Amino acid sequence: MLLRDAAQLALRAITAQRLRSFLTLLGIAVGIAAVILLTSIGEGIHRFVLAEFTQFGTNIASVSPGKVKTSGPAPTGIPTSVRPLSLDDARALARLPHVTGMTAMVWGNTEVGGNGRLRRTTVNGVGADMLKVYSMSVKTGQFLPDENLENARAFVVLGAKLKSELFGGANPLGARVRVGNLQFRVIGVLEAKGQFLGIDLDDAAYIPTARALELYNRDGMMKIDIAYAQGVPAATVVASIKSALSARHGREDFTIVTQEDMLRTLSNILDILTMAVGALGSISLLVGGVGIVTIMTIAVSERTSEIGLLVALGAPRRTILGLFLGEAVALSALGGVIGLVLGIGLAQFIHLAVPALPVHTPMTFVVLAEGLAVAIGLLAGVLPARRAARLDPVQALRSE
Repeated sequence: MLLRDAAQLALRAITAQRLRSFLTLLGIAVGIAAVILLTSIGEGIHRFVLAEFTQFGTNIASVSPGKVKTSGPAPTGIPTSVRPLSLDDARALARLPHVTGMTAMVWGNTEVGGNGRLRRTTVNGVGADMLKVYSMSVKTGQFLPDENLENARAFVVLGAKLKSELFGGANPLGARVRVGNLQFRVIGVLEAKGQFLGIDLDDAAYIPTARALELYNRDGMMKIDIAYAQGVPAATVVASIKSALSARHGREDFTIVTQEDMLRTLSNILDILTMAVGALGSISLLVGGVGIVTIMTIAVSERTSEIGLLVALGAPRRTILGLFLGEAVALSALGGVIGLVLGIGLAQFIHLAVPALPVHTPMTFVVLAEGLAVAIGLLAGVLPARRAARLDPVQALRSE
């Protein structure tokens, strides 16, 4: 039998029972729509979270005091205090190969007063390379100058929101502000950066690290962030940091975390969540598969005499098998297309109704969903098709 004739027979069989075929299509369509909708939301959230983490760049290594490890009770008489990260440590790390920027970090929450207004906000002690490390930029004025860390002048750079809260539309450059119990001169305002996982990056002030150590009465940094050149393996940079700091401290009493490791772990978690959400949606496809098995089984019973006639006229059993499998696949494929239109349409509608909810439907998901629909039709149609192909032609012709 020609492929065109087989396709015509399958289409005629589907259109002969329009309501029954439509209900079967609907089962597959709802399942595919659920898969597309849920995976689109999952993928959208995946991309949103990764974008939040990568807005500061991906080639960053962060050094914190204290070694993350598990050990037994400390021996009696031996101190267990962690050696803080010093300004000398920061300078040594800035000189390592492949390092393009370094910022030693200290932060806390304190009052910032200026222009007759007072606001409690985050004050960060940073280095002159902070803009380079975190891919940030200055809107007006300049950033903290590259000065000797211990003798840095009392300058402050304001975040966009903090500047607006204290000075409104006025120009703050050159104005004096009080940070805690210290006086600083405003030399710049940063470009608005937005929020990062609920933290307002614009509602903050930035002062030299040494001044922050004085402000918060600390003897060491909370962390040192290092930016390294593109294309350099993270492991190479980590090895250099370990070697330099271990030589200075006499032991490895610090922890290094790279942005690359964080993103890999986060991406794996989000991939699992997206697959789990998609698997929940695909449960409804089982209902569609059961519907195809049911309708094809009924079709075999109703068309027994037709099958007998085809076999009597010399049609091979594989042709009978192919006809019924073709009907099942056509039903599921058509249902899959309807489901794709439904799912993508719903995803876009939800995105328009709730703009804050990220939604993204990759073409890979569309192709996989349609392939899944066809596979379900193929599997669901196997048993009824085999039953049709095994009918005895004489008994089939006798049936009414």
